[in-house]
Amino acid sequence: MSDLMDLPKMKGIFVTGTDTGVGKTLVAGGIARVLRDGGKRVGVFKPVSSGCSHEYEGLVNADAEFLRMCSHCDFSLGDINPVGYVAAAAPAVCEEFERRVVDFGLIEACYKKISAVSDIMVVEGIGGVRVPVSRGVDVLDLAKEFDLPVVVVSRCGLGTINHTLLTFDAIRGAGLKIAGVVLSGYDVESAGLAQESLHGVLEEWGGVDVLSTVPLDDESDVEQGRLGEVVVETLAEVDWESLCG
Repeated sequence: MSDLMDLPKMKGIFVTGTDTGVGKTLVAGGIARVLRDGGKRVGVFKPVSSGCSHEYEGLVNADAEFLRMCSHCDFSLGDINPVGYVAAAAPAVCEEFERRVVDFGLIEACYKKISAVSDIMVVEGIGGVRVPVSRGVDVLDLAKEFDLPVVVVSRCGLGTINHTLLTFDAIRGAGLKIAGVVLSGYDVESAGLAQESLHGVLEEWGGVDVLSTVPLDDESDVEQGRLGEVVVETLAEVDWESLCG
């Protein structure tokens, strides 16, 4: 049994990114929408977040709101995102700054509540896999607790090869399965050699399937709660259910 949490074994995926702002929430929400459209009861979960604001439902994170909207997951934002901080920083930093430690017991209880009535869980991490969550605990440690195949979201741009391959190494080193990588924010009008060759390079050097290349979409905006149909249609080309562990 884990020292952190005792979580139920579920069918689902854990979505992480090579960095913050790479489109992780957009992709996670899109996957949840595709699974929901396929008739599945989709539970969404963001165990820890930062950069929250005080709203009518308490301390609210825009990512959690977006995930709930995409999935129609019928739970409060406090259940979907049980631990949140106001400061936009790594949770381990927020713990000290806001004098409130990450409550892993609460995370466990909320995950059990949502997963009990869900066919598939889509769990989204925070930042990249080595982001410190609490003392001695990073996002990789969280991912190991959920024990789900990991989808890596990577940006389409210079520098992403190094970040993505290092992320693969970290995930494999933790003993986790990589379901594949999604390239996010592909701009056909400005794409050059680096962007156009990215798919092949990552598959060759990373030994990981590029599942989808999501185009830049002005109709999608996580902060505004908008998921564009072009994103949904692109992600719908993937059999996500078969990738869920």
